[in-house]
Amino acid sequence: MPLLPRRFERLQAVLNRRMGDLTVVLEAVDKPHNLSAILRTCDAVGVLEAHVVSLPGRPRTFNKTAKGSQKWVPLHPHPSIEECLLGLKQRGFRLFGTHLSVDARDYRVCDFTGPTAFLMGAEKWGMSEEALALVDQPLFIPMTGMVQSLNVSVAAATLLFEALRQREQAGVLPGAGEGVPGGEPAYRRLLFEWSYPQVADWCRRQGRPYPPLSPEGEILEQLPRTLRLRY
Repeated sequence: MPLLPRRFERLQAVLNRRMGDLTVVLEAVDKPHNLSAILRTCDAVGVLEAHVVSLPGRPRTFNKTAKGSQKWVPLHPHPSIEECLLGLKQRGFRLFGTHLSVDARDYRVCDFTGPTAFLMGAEKWGMSEEALALVDQPLFIPMTGMVQSLNVSVAAATLLFEALRQREQAGVLPGAGEGVPGGEPAYRRLLFEWSYPQVADWCRRQGRPYPPLSPEGEILEQLPRTLRLRY
């Protein structure tokens, strides 16, 4: 079944506001509820992609809390926290991590308008020493209760929505796809993959480029009948 124009317009509208310079790094955050809730928040805020370093032997699974957000926010796995964080630094990201230390700053006075990565550690022990050594700025979320920490998914939501607020106030939110790294080719590639995931998978297996789309989202190429019946 062809993609309905209003569905294509919705996909474009969402992709137009995605931010490739805002992300989260999840270190040993393996509980399905927390993973799902964080990715759902990433989708709501406009995060393009997220990163994860899992404990050995712990598969990444999602529950109904995600509401399908894992389809729209890719979660990239990394073999080690050092490899992940150094890679983000090389791409110009400033790394912020929640940690109660003498040099930690109130998250509300930090600047998240530039390339920003929030490092979230496991609830039991927080971020590792290896991760802490690479963080540019530790931060904290002020609390007045007896418990001095939030659930990791709530903390991630607090930080991400503050970054969104700051960027909106500064007038730097993308609105026409400029937040997707790689320019127009990368934007068109993502839009096709969002619109026709099965066709995109077939093209990758065939080693062929994605077919062009009309302004209404219709595939402008004759594809095999068996493939057409699946999308």
